[in-house]
Amino acid sequence: MAVPKKKLTKRRIGNRRSQKHGKVALKQHAKCSNCAALVMPHSVCSNCGFYKGKKILAKLV
Repeated sequence: MAVPKKKLTKRRIGNRRSQKHGKVALKQHAKCSNCAALVMPHSVCSNCGFYKGKKILAKLV
């Protein structure tokens, strides 16, 4: 089995890890089926109160 001659530094290990996981993904948005406002997926629309075409929340005025 291969054995490293010298210990890898924290910096070298950190640099390798950051190249793999360094990207930050942008948050995805979906359009509301009722009012076409941009909302987070799997959440109730804060503009009209609809979720998957059904009225969930009554809009407070």
